[in-house]
Amino acid sequence: KSFLSKIESYNITGKQWVGSESWITQAELASDERKNILQGAIGFALPQASIPGLREFLLSLKPSDEPQSDVIKAFWEKFFDCSFSPSNTSTMCNGTEDLRTVSSDYTDVTYFRAENNVYKAVYLVAYALHALLQCRNGSNPITGKSCVTRNEVRPDLVLEYIKYVNFTTQNGAKVFFDENGDSVAQYDLVNWQMKEDGSVEIVNIGQYDTSVPEGEKFKLKENTEIVWGGNSIQVPRSVCREPCPPGSRKAINKRKPVCCFDCFECPEGTISNQTSPECFVCPPEFWPNEKKDQCFPKPTEYLSYKEIMGALLTGFGCVGIFLSLLTSIIFLTHKETPIVKANNSELSFLLLFSLKLCFLCSLTFIGRPSEWSCMLRHTAFGITFVLCISCVLGKTIVVLMAFRATLPGSNVMKWFGPAQQRLSVLTFTLIQVVICIFWLTINPPFPKMNMKYYKEKIILECALGSAVGFWAVLGYIGLLAFLCFILAFLARKLPDSFNEAKLITFSMLIFCAVWITFIPAYVSSPGKFTVAVEIFAILASSFGLLACIFFPKCYIIIFRPEQNSKKHLMGKIPP
Repeated sequence: KSFLSKIESYNITGKQWVGSESWITQAELASDERKNILQGAIGFALPQASIPGLREFLLSLKPSDEPQSDVIKAFWEKFFDCSFSPSNTSTMCNGTEDLRTVSSDYTDVTYFRAENNVYKAVYLVAYALHALLQCRNGSNPITGKSCVTRNEVRPDLVLEYIKYVNFTTQNGAKVFFDENGDSVAQYDLVNWQMKEDGSVEIVNIGQYDTSVPEGEKFKLKENTEIVWGGNSIQVPRSVCREPCPPGSRKAINKRKPVCCFDCFECPEGTISNQTSPECFVCPPEFWPNEKKDQCFPKPTEYLSYKEIMGALLTGFGCVGIFLSLLTSIIFLTHKETPIVKANNSELSFLLLFSLKLCFLCSLTFIGRPSEWSCMLRHTAFGITFVLCISCVLGKTIVVLMAFRATLPGSNVMKWFGPAQQRLSVLTFTLIQVVICIFWLTINPPFPKMNMKYYKEKIILECALGSAVGFWAVLGYIGLLAFLCFILAFLARKLPDSFNEAKLITFSMLIFCAVWITFIPAYVSSPGKFTVAVEIFAILASSFGLLACIFFPKCYIIIFRPEQNSKKHLMGKIPP
C-alpha cells in the first residue's frame, strides 16, 4: 500500500501492471484514487474453487460442539452482538443462533484460493498415509518393502509415499507429482476491472494447467473482455523498439539496454526477412527486390530480335542480303556485257556469294547465346570474311597482272589464270579454316553468365574460350585486308577508263578503318553492346565492299548502258 501511495503522489497512470500471486487477488488495495493506476492489472493467481461440504460444516457449527473453544465463542459474540457472560451493554448468547442469517467472510465460502491448497494438502497426507499403511502378505503392495505399523510412521516415510499419490478431489482438482517431485501447476489468469466507485472486479480470463497435453496448457476464456492499462482494449506492446522491418538489420546500441537497438537498411545486394534479424547476401544469380526482403532471379540481358537495337541490326542485315542478291541478279542477267567480263565475272560472283554469307553471319550474333551459336558465330564470321577478302585480293592481283600482260613479251597472265585464282582463294580460306578448327578443338567459345559488369542483372554472352584463337582469326583477316589494300593502292593509277583498283582501294580503306576502330570499341563496350559493335563492324565493312566494288558497275549497267562497251572500257571513246 505504501508503494501504491508513492505512485499516487507522482501521478503515474496508464501503465500496464503485472501482478504476482501475492497481491493480484487483494481487492482491498483498490480505491477511488487508484482506479487509474491499477485499471487493467493482470497476473496469475491460485485457482479459485469451492470446498465441498465446508459451508454446511461451518454453518452447522454451535458453541456447544466445542464448549472449551474460546475462538468460537469470540466470533459468535461478534456475529450476533451478544455475550456469553452477563453484560449491561449486550444481550446474552444462548448458543442456538443461526449462522445462516449472518452475512460475513466466515459464511461466504463459495470460492477459495489459498484455502483450497490447504484442503488438497490435507487430502494428500491422508492418501500418503493410506498408501504407507497398506500391507499384503507382509509387504507393501506399492513399494514391495516390509509393512509399517501406525506406531512406526515417520515424516520421511510419509514424504516417500507422497510421490506415489495420484487422486482427484471432489471439486475436480488433480493431485500428483512428476519424476522431479513437482506437483501440478494450476493457476488462474485474472484481470482487474475497476468500477467508477473505485472498487474492483477481479475477472478470471484464463487458466494455466500443466496436467493437460502440450498446446492446451494455457487457455484464454472465450468471449471475455480484457481491460488493459490505461483503460484500453488494445493489447499493449512492452518493447523499447519494434523489431526491425524486413530489409533492415539490427545494430546494438552500447549506451542503451539490449532491447533498445537501432535499425539500418541492408547494404546493396543483401536482404533480411522476418526469420533473420541480420542481412545476408543473395546467391550470385539472385538480386534483392526494392524492399530488400526477398531475393529474385536477376534479369538476363542479351541482344534479342525483339528489342529495337536487335531489330534494326537484323533489318540492316536483311537489306544487305537483298542488295547482294539483287546485284547478283543484275550481274547474272548482264554476264555477257563487257563490264562484267572485264572484271573477272567468276571472282565477282564468288565475292557476291561471300558477301551474302557475311550479312547472314551477322544474324548469328543476335539471340540467346547457346553452345552451338557461340561456336558458329565466330567461326562463320572468320571464314566468310576471309573468303570475301580472298576474292577481293584475287581481283586486285588480276588487275595488276592484266596491265603487266600488256607489256611487250610478257606472258605473266598464264601464271595467274582462272585456275590459279581459284586455288589462291581456296588456299587463303583453308588457312582460316585450319585456324578455326584449332580454336574449336583446343578451347572453343562457350555461353557464359557475366555477373561482374552489372550487379543487378546477368549478361548472357559468348566467352571467347581462347583469346589467342579469336585474335588469330581477326589478325589473319587484317593481314589479308592490308595486303589487298597495298596492292590495290599500287594499281590505282594504271591507265584505264574503268580501273577497278581504285574502287578496291577505297573499299579496303573503309574496311580497315572500320575494323581498326572496332578493336577499342569492342574491348570497352559493356554487355550486349559488345555484340552490337561486332555486328555493326561486320555490316559496315560488308556494305563498304558491296557499295564500292559493285554499285558503280550496277549504275553503268542500268543507267549508263552506252558506257558498257569494250571501246569505252579500253579508253578509245572519251567519257
